[in-house]
Amino acid sequence: MVGTQQIIVQRRRENLASGAKAPFLRRLTAGLKPRPSGSGTGEVPSDHFQPQDAGRPKAWLAWSSGKDSAWALHTVRLAGEFEVVALLTTVNRTHGRVAMHAVRESLLEMQAAAAGLPLVKVPIPSPCSNELYEAAMSEAMERASGEGVRHVIFGDLFLQDIRAYREKQLARCGMTPVFPLWGKNTRALAENMIAGGLRAYLTCVDPRQLDRAFAGRRFDAELLAELPSEVDPCGENGEFHTFAWAGSMFRADVPVTVGEVVERDGFVFADLLPQCVAAPLRIGANIRQ
Repeated sequence: MVGTQQIIVQRRRENLASGAKAPFLRRLTAGLKPRPSGSGTGEVPSDHFQPQDAGRPKAWLAWSSGKDSAWALHTVRLAGEFEVVALLTTVNRTHGRVAMHAVRESLLEMQAAAAGLPLVKVPIPSPCSNELYEAAMSEAMERASGEGVRHVIFGDLFLQDIRAYREKQLARCGMTPVFPLWGKNTRALAENMIAGGLRAYLTCVDPRQLDRAFAGRRFDAELLAELPSEVDPCGENGEFHTFAWAGSMFRADVPVTVGEVVERDGFVFADLLPQCVAAPLRIGANIRQ
């Protein structure tokens, strides 16, 4: 049996891979709800959602669809040190879902539209060997380099082995990783995310570490209060994964509803649907990662 830490490492690695850049589709904004001004603390000025060239280093941001990558985008935009020019996401090419988070590709595209950024989607097989993954990563970094990008931003928090892996792999490609959330107290970080207006749902739960009933719940103060003491408040040890649907990193909300909740391959997944395509909750359907 593969150990929990190995699974975590594989999951995090799958959040960095790329191939061809997907076009930024304006039609995707049709399903988005404008977010009222002043809806969160540390609100990003509207011009951060527009293309810029102020001489800052260009960066891609590794986008898992979850709260940590969303908050990393918010943090980097506020700091203003880098110009984020694209989101980078690995997609299961068989099932059209974000790797490990199991979020529908259509919702991923809506997030990118709401963030005002192009989306670099990388189709990978499932399962995906390290060899295939690393080949995809090298191809992505070659493309990034050709577009004048030298940095990749991650939402990692404290797992040193994953950081070391990223640093090693990117150094081979002449790229530099950036970790804007690294070392922050995860309890305070989770509370700041919620107080700052970030809204998310739990899309994946590891039932070996957290009760399966948490799948599909909102990431909010009530959830934080109910997490067992041994569970990291941000789920950094792989206890859970999320989908961010609102916050200051978006110029509009991405309205979703919770659909089927299923267990597969030892994990519990909550299938999120665009709010206009809501489906009744059923247990036992076949959601693949």
